[in-house]
Amino acid sequence: MTFEKAPSLNVFGEALQTCSSDPLTGFFRDGTCETCAEDRGSHTVCCVMTAEFLAFSKYVGNDLSTPRPEYGFAGLKPGDGWCVCASRWLQAAEEGAAPMVCMTATHKRALDIIPLEMLEAHAFGPEA
Repeated sequence: MTFEKAPSLNVFGEALQTCSSDPLTGFFRDGTCETCAEDRGSHTVCCVMTAEFLAFSKYVGNDLSTPRPEYGFAGLKPGDGWCVCASRWLQAAEEGAAPMVCMTATHKRALDIIPLEMLEAHAFGPEA
């Protein structure tokens, strides 16, 4: 099955940068937070995992830290880069548990759900 990717632009309207190659992240598992119409979760926010966010995500029903070898998933640990669902990131931000965001690697479609100012308040890297 082939999916048509949305334009590869970040929240600044520039070329989308790589989020993480190790672990390999993204809806397409290509290291970027690319998206498409079939990406119902909008895996568009490039984040650096924290123990707090991983615990929050597990608490709300998405355990990202436990390895799932049957899916080729080693489990995430603090410091790992990962494309997070925009609505989950927003929920974590509202609960005070949002991880830091790499703005240049966050897809512009995240802005459909999260205000730019909120992402900027959690930004790290050269654009922060």
